[in-house]
Amino acid sequence: MRTITALAAIAGLTLAASSASAEGVIRYQKPGSTFPIAQAVEVPAGMSTVYLSGTASPGINADGKPVAKGSFGDTEAQTRGTLTNIRDTLGSMHLSMSDVVKMHIYMVADPKTGNLDFAGMMRAYKEFFGTKDQPNLPARSAFEVSHLAGPGLLVEIEVTAVRPAAH
Repeated sequence: MRTITALAAIAGLTLAASSASAEGVIRYQKPGSTFPIAQAVEVPAGMSTVYLSGTASPGINADGKPVAKGSFGDTEAQTRGTLTNIRDTLGSMHLSMSDVVKMHIYMVADPKTGNLDFAGMMRAYKEFFGTKDQPNLPARSAFEVSHLAGPGLLVEIEVTAVRPAAH
């Protein structure tokens, strides 16, 4: 019975495949969902995997100007800064945000409000994923944590990206 259930689940995911990139990565979207994350991502053999360490905002505001030390902005600004940092790091490795297949987002409640600003994180996230120019969605998990390594940090993100292996 377990085998039949597992096969049915696999078949359901296969039918729900939303996009396959030119490199052969298949991103599965939950049927009927418009939430901008993949339910699963399948990476075929022959791809190399790149793991980026946790990255935080470099401390710049929306205008690209440095902010005061220890003042990195709200969750939305920090998410935007962090994803910009990740985009630039990937670019230095000849990769892009479209190559991201897995993401972990660690967030701290904003001390000004005492609440986790998931909506602010999502506003910035949707500037980088699920857009007309970059429709590829990663599989993603978001976690609330009590603290991050630096004072004032509200967001840290780590990603996994893939590329075709060199021939």
